[in-house]
Amino acid sequence: MTVAGDVVQTQYGRLQVEISVQGGEITRARALARPSGDGQTDAINSYAVPQLDQESLAAQSAQIDTVSGATFTSQGYRQSLQSALDAAHRAGAR
Repeated sequence: MTVAGDVVQTQYGRLQVEISVQGGEITRARALARPSGDGQTDAINSYAVPQLDQESLAAQSAQIDTVSGATFTSQGYRQSLQSALDAAHRAGAR
């Protein structure tokens, strides 16, 4: 089952996470949308978002660490990830 979380507005732009769940585990997490626009934001998110994707798989929850230098992106990612997990649970993901 694949579900998308809520679109979260961060200080630097919108962020949305999609997860795939199989056998009660997150098998994939990825950002469908992430803050972008200026060079610094793009540079920060080019390393932060892949880290957050990997941490989601490792943690199997939204209890993931903030990536240094990407506080707003990390907070938005956690919010969208939690909403995706909630949606998967409501849909009966196992």
